[in-house]
Amino acid sequence: MTSILTNNSAMAALQTLRNVNSNLSDTQNAVSSGLRVGKASDNAAYWSIATTMKSDNKALSAVSDALGMGAAKLDTAYTAVDSAIDIVGDIKAKLVAASEAGVDKSKLQDEITQLQAQLYSVAQSASFNGENWVNNVGGTVSVVSSFVRGTGGVVSIKTTDYSLGATNTLFDGSTTGGILGANGASSGSSIYGFTIGSSTTQGDVDNLLTDVETALTSMTTLGSQLGSLQQRVDIQSDFVTSLSDSIDSGIGRLVDADMEEESSKLSALQTQQQLAIQSLSIANSSSQNILSLFRS
Repeated sequence: MTSILTNNSAMAALQTLRNVNSNLSDTQNAVSSGLRVGKASDNAAYWSIATTMKSDNKALSAVSDALGMGAAKLDTAYTAVDSAIDIVGDIKAKLVAASEAGVDKSKLQDEITQLQAQLYSVAQSASFNGENWVNNVGGTVSVVSSFVRGTGGVVSIKTTDYSLGATNTLFDGSTTGGILGANGASSGSSIYGFTIGSSTTQGDVDNLLTDVETALTSMTTLGSQLGSLQQRVDIQSDFVTSLSDSIDSGIGRLVDADMEEESSKLSALQTQQQLAIQSLSIANSSSQNILSLFRS
């Protein structure tokens, strides 16, 4: 039955065209944005997961920056310790020279004084962003190492801690303590502050050499500790970078569009749109055909 009031064919064709246009719009958005899930209405579950993980990835980026800052502090401290080891080695050589008969110890002391001053200068200069790990009164310093999302969505920041004290700082913030500032076996002396002269006996020199060897051993241990911590920070930095890449990949699997598939859908939907328009045109023309029945 054909009716001039109700055109069921046109309504069906129009509904088909609407559906095709809606799907075409979604596909065009996916092609232009590269996202299969661009908003919550596309897929609420995937959108929620992706949004949370994107936020976590930003936190990991901040952790990576913090690790870089920690690595810079460690590099600064290690450089100071390495330089101090060389200077104390020079002081050791001067003390060995002082053991020779007829050597003018006062002249050697002039050189030692300059080396001692350089030791403290090196320790004072080993500061990065206001933190000095080798000229420090002690305490604990921390390097941010990871951002963790635990069970139930609980988040936390993990740190790598390093304790400073008399055995792993060159000075205690002054010249009275630490590896180089502590009093040695020779009464009232230290690696930083001892003096030798004409009255210095061979026994005094031997005691000072013992102090120097002790200091060198402690500095070597300190250098090893800093080196181990550097390695740990480097490993953690590499891990954070890899983890961030993995999260990016995981997010992509949830929300990224398959461009080959979307391209094929786009071509098919464009063809369907053309056919739907033609079908609607044909359906609308049926009403016009009724007029021919009333022409004389």
